[in-house]
Amino acid sequence: MTCIYENDLIKIEIEKSEIPWLKIFTVDNYKEFSQCPKKVKEEIWDKLDLIEKEMISYFNPDKINIASFGNYVPHVHFHIMARFKEDSYFPECMWGKKQREASVVLPSFEEFYKILVSKLKNK
Repeated sequence: MTCIYENDLIKIEIEKSEIPWLKIFTVDNYKEFSQCPKKVKEEIWDKLDLIEKEMISYFNPDKINIASFGNYVPHVHFHIMARFKEDSYFPECMWGKKQREASVVLPSFEEFYKILVSKLKNK
């Protein structure tokens, strides 16, 4: 995983995929969101909100998906994914049954990450 942002509370990683997909992890190991201190919860929601808005602005997706499962990795983390009707799994979740070969054409992920990192550091 490639980490694009980290502070003393959270880190943000890229999930390699055909769609824009980021994950926010707590730095300290909490099993459940309810166990996180208020400051950590606020940091997660603040960054999640920023990521969602930036994904919408840059990629113009059909939908943003936000998920927190943690069954395999019992460490608080959230997935933020920009979804498109032409991606391989839509309308299924990215862990679901593949529906088709992807035909979505998107702007540069690398450029998006540069823009996002700049905004994350200035927030």
